[in-house]
Amino acid sequence: MCNNTRRTTMNENINALTAALEGKNETESLAILADLFPGQVVFSTSLGYEDQVITDFILKNNLNISIFTLDTGRMFNETYMTLQKTNNRYDTKIKVYYPQTAAAEELISTKGPLSFYESVENRKECCFIRKVEPLNRALKGAKIWVTGIRAEQSGNRQSMHKLEADEAHDLIKFHPILDWTFEDVKSYVKSNGIPYNPLHDKGFVSIGCAPCTRAIQEGEDFRAGRWWWEDESKKECGLHAK
Repeated sequence: MCNNTRRTTMNENINALTAALEGKNETESLAILADLFPGQVVFSTSLGYEDQVITDFILKNNLNISIFTLDTGRMFNETYMTLQKTNNRYDTKIKVYYPQTAAAEELISTKGPLSFYESVENRKECCFIRKVEPLNRALKGAKIWVTGIRAEQSGNRQSMHKLEADEAHDLIKFHPILDWTFEDVKSYVKSNGIPYNPLHDKGFVSIGCAPCTRAIQEGEDFRAGRWWWEDESKKECGLHAK
């Protein structure tokens, strides 16, 4: 199928799904997608506040949606603790994807363990090996990719729609809490007693790899703690690149 035909078909599917989800809440929408695409809906969790909310939607309601996470090999101990507590809370085992060993070894052997501080290109190379390539494997065969993206998180996310095409992976992305505020997320986590990463209580809003994440100060942008040494316009790892 040529690119134009595939793009047209995907846009038609998005329009149909938008109509099907009209007036439905987050859980109802996820349930509809799980029914329409059995075994082909996946959710990627970073185990942060937003993703814990969606994990609760899925597991509390026994929805047919697979949940996976990416372990880059450079995560905070608190993130691993959150994974363990989440598995225990819901009696589940979230699927974990790791970087290809040979690629990670080659990167560290040739450029060292901290090459990502030296240039944007080096950082994106590290992100590709540790996050993007494992994500590509995790999304193989999926038709719907559920994410915890919120419009409030960054400027380039404010123009997103809840359903959008991801041509790179030939699937449709669904952002069920796109219009939620950070306070909405925290309130849901607290009121439902959901396990969450304790780093959130220390000023960490967006939590990724330990060497590339810091707490933010009052008044700073949500993404200020990610790759803080880089220009603001370049702060994406490639997972959600167009």
